[in-house]
Amino acid sequence: MSDVVEKTLTALPSLLSLDSHSGSTKLSSSSKLGNLIRGITELTSKHEEEKLIQRELASIKEQVSSPNTSMRQMKELMVRAIYCEMLGYEASFSYIHAIKLAQQGTALEKRVGYLAVSLFLNESHELLLLLVNTVLKDLQSTNLIEVCMALTVVSQMFPKDMIPAILPLVEEKLNHPKEIIRRKAVLALYKFYLIAPNQVQHIHNKFRKALCDKDPGVMTASLHIYLQMIQENPEGYKDLTASFVTILKQVVGGKLPMDFNYHSVPAPWLQIQLLRILAFLGKNDQSTSEIMYDILDESLRRAEINHNITYAILYECVKCIYTIHPKSELLEKAAKCIGNFVLSTKINLKYLGLKALTYVVQQDPKLALQHQVTIIECLDHPDLIIKRETLELLFRITNGQNVTVIVEKMLEFLRVNKDDYTTIDLVGKVAELAEKYAPNNEWFIETMSTVFSVGGDTMHPDIPNSFLKLLSEGFDSVEEDRKLRLFAVDSYVSMLQGEPGKLPQRFLQVISWVLGEYSYLRGELEAATVLKLLAKLLDLKSTSSETKNWVLMAMTKVCEGRVGVSVAQEVCETYSSCLDTALRQRAQELQHLSQDPDLRAKVLPREAGPEPLEVDSSLSFLDGFVSEALAAGAAPYKPQHQRQEEMAQAKALSMEPYGLPISMSSCSIADRQSPTLLSVSSGLSGDSPDLCQKGGSTTLKLDGVKRVWGRQGYLVQREPVEEPDLVEVTGPLQSPNQHGGAEGPPSQTPTPNPTPQPEQEKQQLASSLFVGLGSQSSLCLMGKSEPTTQRFRRKAKGPVLSSGTSEQISNSFVSGSSVANNLLCNDLLDSDITSETAVPSLEQTSQTSHGATAANGACDVESTDSDMKENRPSVIRDNGLVAAAPAPREGRDRLKDLSTHLPAEFSGLCHSEISPLASNQSLDVSACHVQKEDSLALVVFMYNSSDSDIPHIQLELHSEELEVSGDCDSPGQEARSHSAAVRQYSLAVKKPSVHVEVVGVVSYQLPVGTSQSVQFSYKLPLTSFIRPLTVSTEEYGTMWLDFSHDTKQKLTPISVGQEPLMDTLNVLKKKLKLHVVEIIGMEGIVACQVLRDQPCLMHCRLHAGTLSVWLRSPVPDLPDCLMYHCQRALQEH
Repeated sequence: MSDVVEKTLTALPSLLSLDSHSGSTKLSSSSKLGNLIRGITELTSKHEEEKLIQRELASIKEQVSSPNTSMRQMKELMVRAIYCEMLGYEASFSYIHAIKLAQQGTALEKRVGYLAVSLFLNESHELLLLLVNTVLKDLQSTNLIEVCMALTVVSQMFPKDMIPAILPLVEEKLNHPKEIIRRKAVLALYKFYLIAPNQVQHIHNKFRKALCDKDPGVMTASLHIYLQMIQENPEGYKDLTASFVTILKQVVGGKLPMDFNYHSVPAPWLQIQLLRILAFLGKNDQSTSEIMYDILDESLRRAEINHNITYAILYECVKCIYTIHPKSELLEKAAKCIGNFVLSTKINLKYLGLKALTYVVQQDPKLALQHQVTIIECLDHPDLIIKRETLELLFRITNGQNVTVIVEKMLEFLRVNKDDYTTIDLVGKVAELAEKYAPNNEWFIETMSTVFSVGGDTMHPDIPNSFLKLLSEGFDSVEEDRKLRLFAVDSYVSMLQGEPGKLPQRFLQVISWVLGEYSYLRGELEAATVLKLLAKLLDLKSTSSETKNWVLMAMTKVCEGRVGVSVAQEVCETYSSCLDTALRQRAQELQHLSQDPDLRAKVLPREAGPEPLEVDSSLSFLDGFVSEALAAGAAPYKPQHQRQEEMAQAKALSMEPYGLPISMSSCSIADRQSPTLLSVSSGLSGDSPDLCQKGGSTTLKLDGVKRVWGRQGYLVQREPVEEPDLVEVTGPLQSPNQHGGAEGPPSQTPTPNPTPQPEQEKQQLASSLFVGLGSQSSLCLMGKSEPTTQRFRRKAKGPVLSSGTSEQISNSFVSGSSVANNLLCNDLLDSDITSETAVPSLEQTSQTSHGATAANGACDVESTDSDMKENRPSVIRDNGLVAAAPAPREGRDRLKDLSTHLPAEFSGLCHSEISPLASNQSLDVSACHVQKEDSLALVVFMYNSSDSDIPHIQLELHSEELEVSGDCDSPGQEARSHSAAVRQYSLAVKKPSVHVEVVGVVSYQLPVGTSQSVQFSYKLPLTSFIRPLTVSTEEYGTMWLDFSHDTKQKLTPISVGQEPLMDTLNVLKKKLKLHVVEIIGMEGIVACQVLRDQPCLMHCRLHAGTLSVWLRSPVPDLPDCLMYHCQRALQEH
């Protein structure tokens, strides 16, 4: 500490010229500032410091008031006053003298005066008006130092009302020959734009001129203005994208002077500003993003120096890459950069990696899966900042499946945390997650009780208010409302029977309200018992007056019976003479209502829902009063902006320098804006770069914000990024050193080694934290991963074949291309593939006479109604061969001939294209599905391509999601040479899924006596089973109340025509076969059913350019699946 003080004392003379001798390097012994600093450093207590400062302030006050004090002495007095203010002691008597010092004296004295003013006063201080004429005078001065000082104080603090007085002079300085003047003028205009943007709208062209200034400093200063303007309106500045990219190229290429380098990094802060600007410009704009791809790649490549400033550039670059329209190569490099940060042993870099991962995890949840081990280790990191950022990351990936584990981790941190800010922030997050993803009523009440207990009285008041509002409004199910309220009553009664004195005041207020409203629901709970528990709260010394008001109101609601009246009377006697008028009023209400049950029933009715409040926004009830006042000669009301414009036009304030004194009464300073309240919760969500820029909504539910997280997790599906160099590991836990190349031959499953106990705990924790975040598996709505793990194991789902039907193959070899293609296709389609993906060599062999397997012969590609040609499932025969697909021309001709074999009953009906499913030397299996009004038919064609007849063909079908009915148990069918045998089945949905699948096995015997079998699969989208449900509006309303499973999401409507709601519903009606029941204004109701008899209702509301969709059904998974197809239909339109 002594070294720091010594350096400070050495530097002060040269800065302030306090010593009379030029070139002095030591603070003179006669300097009173030096004596003051030495005296303070020698003190041993705060009390001694206060006494010393008070004596010093008294001395300064006496000297500044003396008429014999010179300007040089006044300068030293101001410096000492600044030092006292910096220590936290008020020196308001010196404010006016600082202004006088800025108005008079030499340049050095004016410099100290301006410095003191900028440190003493704020923008709303009334004394600042006295500085306006001084600033006007200095702006017109020929002395560059005085002009710089004036521009500096203007850019730091200046009255909003005085901007018109100096704006023309500041504009002139944009053309000044000295670059330092131009730079400070730009910074002054930036300040004006922040506090009064409307007053600088007319000089936007001059901002562009500053952007093209030949001096890099002026150009850098202009970026502050452009960053603010582009953040507010990016569409208005798209034409400048090329200019910003060009500037960034010059900066990255080292074209700026060496003065701008920092640790050999060219203009790092300028790069950061430009990257932020490009992120705003390229968001959701592919054409604009393509302009900046090359320079972003160059920025990532050049930022290789191991220094903190390069890490900051990389962080901004990663944020920009994940904000703009995605490009796979850049995303791979950015993901690698994030991985390097997260895996770093340095705490600062690990924090930066977690922060970057938190930012991008909504766009790419896969990154969280890649670093599960590190994230779990960070939960136990000794650094609290690392822990807090890890919890923020977990908050972003929370879904309905992992909410209990993540909330428990947050609560564990809250119990040991001592920082109030962190407590307020995390309490808001836990409350938001509990309200959004609560698995059941009991967990919700227990979690919120813990939130109220841990959060205490420091939590934001909106959290308990939102909780009480949820209890009051309830859900659409009366039974669910009753269960929730009953569990809350039981929990709170048990708490009051324990130690209520340890509970925070806001929690006691919540308990009082809940017991007052819903304690009657528990029939065996007597009102007298509740009254006695509440009365105990009034006797606690720690109970505040506000809490006592809540308790008395609750007692008024439950007071009934003889015992209850007696308890109420005792309380009334205590508080009827209380000095607190609010408590006295509540006591009087309790006394009167307890004696008159009929009046209490009218005033405080039970089971009375929240009544809508009618608000007269026009204040029409004041029309009579206004008319009378106008008739009496009162001036009509003028809006605030109109009054300000009239004042500016009339020049109510004197703008001439050194004119008449400015009257304080003529200055309107009443229009100061109060600071905006900031939101406690992180809102949002997420997603995105707007998280740190949004204003403060004080509610937990964010209406109008794009919802990307739902009940089951992540909603928005980003364009997949192919990563052929990476192979997904099998389990939920994936450490960084488990990545391997995809191009090696598959090996047998290794024998698992015994896992140590700590590793097992980490694996269990990872499986709980990261459930529902499958990166490459097919995602249904809410990000819920499809159960594809078992789906791709054909033999586990199909009928088990007898060993007698298999044929031993000799002289076989492993086809390397087949193995590679099989691994690649499976890896791209299924992220949950286990070690069994490596098929034994017998199943990967191929006879040399049959050639190699086609590249797509081992993959299952989803079939849709519009394009069934891409269905090329795997063909695995009983002997383990992967059959080759037929030649294209031969296949097309054969499929064309098969269409003539469709049953006659399907003529005239819409059917999909006939798709080949399986083939071998003698049999080709194809299929199509036919859309019927009340069912869906699956037609299977078995074409005999051999020269001999196949007398007996047996077909068996199996599906986990579908009910298959038809001639499944019929005897075998004959297929003559070069002809087809046809089977048809009726399909109905048993378990809704985004895509459903039928697995089949065709068994037959060749004339030579050899048994053969072919296994195949056929996929269909759920939309194939959707049919319109024709209902009336009344029937719709009844069904809506009866259905219990629902989901909500905000979608982007079709905005081509004049009626976006009508256009959107027409698109959904055409693509998904929905029935539009009715459209009223900006709302519409739609109905459909899934074969058979599985209804689903949809309610749509168009607001602020987004479509709020609410789906309900009696079937659990149907709303999520249908929402997925709605989102996909609108995206593909």
